[in-house]
Amino acid sequence: MTLVSGPTTLPDPAGVTTTRVETAREMLAAVEAALPADVFVAAAAVADWRVASEGGEKIKKEGGKTPTFALVENPDILATVSKRTTGRPPLVVGFAAETEKVIEHARAKLARKGCDLIVANDVSPQTGIMGGDRNRVHLVSAAGVKDWPDLDKREVAARLAQAIADRLNGGTQ
Repeated sequence: MTLVSGPTTLPDPAGVTTTRVETAREMLAAVEAALPADVFVAAAAVADWRVASEGGEKIKKEGGKTPTFALVENPDILATVSKRTTGRPPLVVGFAAETEKVIEHARAKLARKGCDLIVANDVSPQTGIMGGDRNRVHLVSAAGVKDWPDLDKREVAARLAQAIADRLNGGTQ
């Protein structure tokens, strides 16, 4: 099992090969280097954008002028893995953190990215999800939506692991 992780203070999980990265391009390269795999879970999104060119020096204040930056899109790691014509994992799982129309946006993401499952949740400020210990998710697939109750994050992870195992054993959700 391989974990590709951005910067974090969390310890590496026991028994897991961990590759640390700092950029989306590094993450995509590390993910592709870890293939083939039976399952790919894209549990967190990297930034959608990055600056087009990195400066070699600090940007100084200049008479109240706001600096401008040209941006370019980062690679879409979930879509890249999902749409591989060779070496695509048999099961590709993505996440959708949404602030409105959670199910509608998750279904659209499932189709757009080409993955098999989306774990969707409402992260609007009033839910307290971001930074909290609990979560309420919806498991979205082509077969439909399974709504899970409010659970602590460890239980969400356990249920997701079971759903992945069930899917690998011939289940549809």
